[in-house]
Amino acid sequence: MNPRLVRVAVLGSTGSIGCNALDALSGLRETHELAALTGHRNISKLLDQARRFRPRWIVATDEQAASEDWSGLPAGTELKTGMDGVREVVGHPEVDLVLAAIVGIAGLSGTWWALEAGKDVALANKESLVAAGPLVMGLARERGCQIIPVDSEHSAIFQALRAGRSSDEVRRIILTASGGPFREYTTEQMRHVSVEDALCHPTWDMGAKITIDSATMMNKALEIIEARWLFDMPAEKIDVVIHPQSIVHSLVEFHDGSVLAQMSPPDMRLPIHYALTYPERMPGPGAPLDLAEQGTLEFFAPDEARFPALGLGREVAAAGGSAGAILNAANESAVALFLDKKLSFHEIVPVCRSVLDHHHFEPNPSLEQLWEADGWARREVTRWITC
Repeated sequence: MNPRLVRVAVLGSTGSIGCNALDALSGLRETHELAALTGHRNISKLLDQARRFRPRWIVATDEQAASEDWSGLPAGTELKTGMDGVREVVGHPEVDLVLAAIVGIAGLSGTWWALEAGKDVALANKESLVAAGPLVMGLARERGCQIIPVDSEHSAIFQALRAGRSSDEVRRIILTASGGPFREYTTEQMRHVSVEDALCHPTWDMGAKITIDSATMMNKALEIIEARWLFDMPAEKIDVVIHPQSIVHSLVEFHDGSVLAQMSPPDMRLPIHYALTYPERMPGPGAPLDLAEQGTLEFFAPDEARFPALGLGREVAAAGGSAGAILNAANESAVALFLDKKLSFHEIVPVCRSVLDHHHFEPNPSLEQLWEADGWARREVTRWITC
């Protein structure tokens, strides 16, 4: 491995963000080197990626992966299995930057271990901050690590904030939302939404879980919570606006009345590329934005009566403590049940509300307590649908 290159570990390389990250890395071979890949059960894709990039390590986190046929693994690439393999890889001296893209709360461990080892993290796993924001940000400060957001909205805010000197100059941050496929649906229409309907996002090509979150607007609720901790911004200074074209990725309003927006085509490779190359700006993937060709850009206030997840997000961001872990776990479980056709679309958010309202709030939880809260919330969702 070349020590002059930035050596990157991609956690969750077989998912949507991970695949886009590899596309971005393929254009950075003169400055970056892929050190490690991790996947869960998609062994064939993980092997294909290993053959293409020839990293030093690949990690299959499914413990049963050890019994798979790994004969296609290229020479020079070492196989590790289980979460112990992830911990070993992210802590290795020959890894400089960890791109955390494992979906859901499962990604928290990799993020935590990377920060413990003093590594900068390009964070695509919003659940790390939703569930454990104060602890994760505290650990980053303690170890002197940089967290560079990969979500397009938080990347936009991160970039726009560089125009000011401190957060004291910020009046508010404004997260944009596409509105998902049902932004014009009535409450009654949403009672009859199918899994197939909800998986048809009008703008972004994403994994199933985040696509459903976009349809309920729970993704924006989680992003409010993420922004609260990532930017140390109180919940009342975080707003949401519907922007169907997904060209303006988010905005920052300063006290002097200036509003800075970050704009680009809806291509996840762009915020990934920025996170990988930060603080430099290097030629990136994708076509440039042509505003004349794009034409009209629209903005609307969200209808929180039809999309009550937004209210939940604000409540949880303001409450802190164990609330984020509870909301995240309840939502993950409810979405999984919806995808399995055991729960209706319009029940996802009410389930989350019910679980959140009935949990024992802990204002200053430890990491162990947050994992316990996560397990309790998942069990409560299952109990809720069987009552």
